[in-house]
Amino acid sequence: MRTAEIRQKFLGFFESKNHQVVASSPLVPGNDPTIMFTVAGMVQFKDVFLGNEKRSYTRATTSQKCLRAGGKHNDLENVGYTARHHTFFEMLGNFSFGDYFKRDAITYAWEFLTSPAWLGLPKEKLMVTVYATDDEAYKIWNEEVGLPPERIVRIGDNKGAPYASDNFWTMGDTGPCGPCTEIFYDHGADVAGGPPGSPDEDGDRFMEIWNNVFMQFNRDESGTLHPLPKPSVDTGMGLERLSTVLQHVKSNYETDILSSLVRAAARETGVPYSQDVPSLKVIADHIRACTFLVADGVLPSNEGRGYVLRRIVRRAIRHGYKLGQKGLFFHKLVPDVTATMGDAYPQLLADQDRIVAALRHEEEQFARTLDIGMALLEKSLEGGKNQLDGKTAFTLHSTYGFPIDLTADVCRERNVQVDMAGYERELAEEQERGRAAGKFNAAANVEYSGADTAFEGYDKSRSEAKVLALYKDGAAVSALQAGDEGVVVLDNTAFYAEGGGQVGDTGKLTAGNNVFEVTDTQKVKAAVFGHQGKLSSGSLKLGDTVLASIDTDNRLATARNHSATHLLHAALRSVLGTHVQQKGSLVNSERTRFDFAHTQAVTTEEIARIEALVNQEIAANNAVSATIMKQDDALKAGAMALFGEKYGDEVRVLKMGEFSTELCGGTHVQRTGDIGFFKIVAEGGVAAGIRRVEAVTGAGALAYVQGLEREVKSATQLVGAQPGDLLGKLEKLQAEQKALEKELAKLKGKLASSAGDSLADQAIEVNGIKVLAAAVEGADSNALREMLDKLKDKLGSAAIVLASVSEGKVALAAGVTADLTGRVKAGELVNFVAQQVGGKGGGRPDMAMAGGTNPAGLPAALAGVATWVQAK
Repeated sequence: MRTAEIRQKFLGFFESKNHQVVASSPLVPGNDPTIMFTVAGMVQFKDVFLGNEKRSYTRATTSQKCLRAGGKHNDLENVGYTARHHTFFEMLGNFSFGDYFKRDAITYAWEFLTSPAWLGLPKEKLMVTVYATDDEAYKIWNEEVGLPPERIVRIGDNKGAPYASDNFWTMGDTGPCGPCTEIFYDHGADVAGGPPGSPDEDGDRFMEIWNNVFMQFNRDESGTLHPLPKPSVDTGMGLERLSTVLQHVKSNYETDILSSLVRAAARETGVPYSQDVPSLKVIADHIRACTFLVADGVLPSNEGRGYVLRRIVRRAIRHGYKLGQKGLFFHKLVPDVTATMGDAYPQLLADQDRIVAALRHEEEQFARTLDIGMALLEKSLEGGKNQLDGKTAFTLHSTYGFPIDLTADVCRERNVQVDMAGYERELAEEQERGRAAGKFNAAANVEYSGADTAFEGYDKSRSEAKVLALYKDGAAVSALQAGDEGVVVLDNTAFYAEGGGQVGDTGKLTAGNNVFEVTDTQKVKAAVFGHQGKLSSGSLKLGDTVLASIDTDNRLATARNHSATHLLHAALRSVLGTHVQQKGSLVNSERTRFDFAHTQAVTTEEIARIEALVNQEIAANNAVSATIMKQDDALKAGAMALFGEKYGDEVRVLKMGEFSTELCGGTHVQRTGDIGFFKIVAEGGVAAGIRRVEAVTGAGALAYVQGLEREVKSATQLVGAQPGDLLGKLEKLQAEQKALEKELAKLKGKLASSAGDSLADQAIEVNGIKVLAAAVEGADSNALREMLDKLKDKLGSAAIVLASVSEGKVALAAGVTADLTGRVKAGELVNFVAQQVGGKGGGRPDMAMAGGTNPAGLPAALAGVATWVQAK
């Protein structure tokens, strides 16, 4: 049974059990700072499990794309060396949100796996595990399903801490968690390994294929488990593992999709296809992960998700290098991924060219340093060393772009340990920066379990509200006093909480003389708004009634910029092509910043067309309308979903005439004419395949244009041009400058010739060589070179050093005639002088340049030239 058929059967089975089939979410979790990537099927339902979000269904099923290559969930170093580990994989899942629980989850799993109507696996090939204290799950397996006790294994806390168990699942350090029961498939006695819980459980004989997680708790930052409002079910089954069973092979890499990628890796590296070559499996796994990451908006960089992608790409390239492929090859495998998975994930086909371009760019960058870095690593491992020092490992990382796990890969192949403690000391500053970048905002770092905030800001600028919660330094308090900084949660508010690229509102909460200045608004939870700021006067207590008033000028300016962003997106797609997709945005009262997928710079002419389109829509003064719709219906109707955003089952569709339709929860103008005027102020690249446009609107656009006008008037007056003739005047001045530069060059040449005649008389003879070392006043580097050429011609056979001093810096030039370069090298000669004036230099044997920062040492340095030549 092929992988695509297995995927469809799973979704069809649970659809027959009244589950809603939900599309896979992106690999980048929407609005969730606690994890780097989507690591399991339940990630997109996290807020549902926590009770912070409600869906129109209580049962769901998905085939979720997942990535485990960073943080707690990191399988990278095992990829290619085991039969099961991957960076990217698909997880089949079924979920219950307070609907069914353990009994149905277990019996559904058993029916799907063993019923002849579905997969029909032999029951005797299956065994299960349960959490040690989960008697309920044990009884269901034993008494209702009928598994004998010897095929049910209880697993306790086997990872060194309470609830740290193979059968107690957690998504991260915090979040939903609970006991689980796992189903294993027995490959047979001819495969090494023992059953789960045994000393040799890590063998390949018994393979976990299904994990039923019973979500009962939410773990907070202190490690405390809090019961969830409604116990729920999260089950996951690796599609690749199930394919292994149903295709009667022993390794995931032998299944239809992955074996085709292993063959493609063999083709592009020029080696015979074999399942016994780990490097081919590494490349096959990594190209799939990289293709999906770039498709979901991640690009190689030196931090965060981009750094994880860079590590994966470079690890794959190194394995190609190991196989003898030193040319560019990795990006050529992208079409193989789209050919095998494009039907299930059409986005891959649509983005193929962009993905190829991004990976090729990264491959070209790494290729420039791979040979040098590998040579350094090989040299460091010479002499039978059993450890690589941490400083070298860090140098490979910082200078040559070798991620530490790539270096560890090479060392592991040679049975060499890496001094990780030393490496981490060298990396401490970068790690600290990374930790600082990953901290929560004040509102997101508080514990809150009360009612939601009713948002009234779409049609109100102020509202009367009740204080539901107060926080100071992250802790809940009963009151704030004057001078205190904190977070205020209200039962309703007109303040927009940051989201969708739009910053949070500012304003005031007032109750008589008590005033809380709101400097930002952030979400505490999905529907709970935290007003961050400082109490400037009086006091504020739980239960107080306040007037919550937004800064309307700030809000209106932000709304103009946000609405203009939607028009900009549509205009970009119209002018540049429909491949343009948003990859990030920031909208505030001053300007809009919009990142989008595009492989080349936007030309001046294209910018003019984009501006014209947006301003045309502004002049049309079309109505801006918002409608609540089912997400699937909205997407079918042509609404654009934006990168990095997390959408619920129901979405807000924002429409601007017939020009723009997008999913958006932000605040906007009522008519496009309210934007006033739109002007692009900057365009540039931020990463491979990603461009950034910045623009201003309304009063900001007017101020920008007026500023440009002032500059033009000042420039016109400065160069003495008539109004309207600035360009002509500048062209004339430029031509005059070029003529003057040519004349200056001629004069310098004459000076060099004249100076050369007088300097030649200063040459002395040393061991049959004419030696000249002299300082020349007012000569730059070009003049020194010209003098050298004249002197070499005049002296016939000589070693010459010329120097000049300007603004505290020394310029040096050394020349040796061709007949003497066997004895005296110009590069060595100039370096001898440079080292005495605080510099260094080099060049060809017959001519070399250098510089220095210590003019005081020049006389002695020049005086020593004759002695240096005499020693040769």
